[in-house]
Amino acid sequence: MDLQEQLKNLFPDHQLSEDVPEEIIEKTDAWVQSEPMICKFEKRKGKPTTIISGYEGDDEDFKLLAKELKNKLAVGGTFKDCEIIIQGDYRDRIMKILQDKGFKTKRVGG
Repeated sequence: MDLQEQLKNLFPDHQLSEDVPEEIIEKTDAWVQSEPMICKFEKRKGKPTTIISGYEGDDEDFKLLAKELKNKLAVGGTFKDCEIIIQGDYRDRIMKILQDKGFKTKRVGG
């Protein structure tokens, strides 16, 4: 029994409509960056760090992006002075994630 049949059993009076209202269609207003985000590698106190800067949107959105990156990479990091600081050298993986989200990226250093 697939999901559609289960839903029909639960809601027998419901009729599926072919027309989808425009309010339901998800509209994405992606922030368009004029400059690429900078993804650079540094050593701080002898430990490798990846620093992402150059975001032109709201700081709260950048903090959410930092949290998402830390969760996907399973690493520590912070948001400080309009930069995301990730522990370790994850430039390639971070750039791939950002490009999948529609950001332009630029690799700096090394």
